[in-house]
Amino acid sequence: QVQLVEAGGGVVQAGGSLRLSCAASGRTFRSYVMGWFRQAPGKEREFVAAISRSGATTDYADSVKGRFTISRDNAKNTVYLQMNSLKPDDTAVYYCAADSDPTVILTHAFGSWGQGTQVTVSS
Repeated sequence: QVQLVEAGGGVVQAGGSLRLSCAASGRTFRSYVMGWFRQAPGKEREFVAAISRSGATTDYADSVKGRFTISRDNAKNTVYLQMNSLKPDDTAVYYCAADSDPTVILTHAFGSWGQGTQVTVSS
């Protein structure tokens, strides 16, 4: 079982940027597809982005395309989410996710989750 720890959340003004990171431990990091999800108050958790095991393939929610970038460093067992041009609607708890099934980059049905990090975007 992989353990995931997110970091990098905080408060930022609209139009600003933040970079989230997620450090993984346990089984070999490079064997996992990694993803980011978010949950705003009163809403269901929603998919944000995913990246394949090699990093060659990525997928994004329409709401963040062109603003957010997911990347990974397999040597550091870490996945990142660079968030630019932030909007108040991006305010949420952001969760890192992992799964060894390569199809989850399409299904988004991840099995392992971190505890989350709060991102607040002020207007």
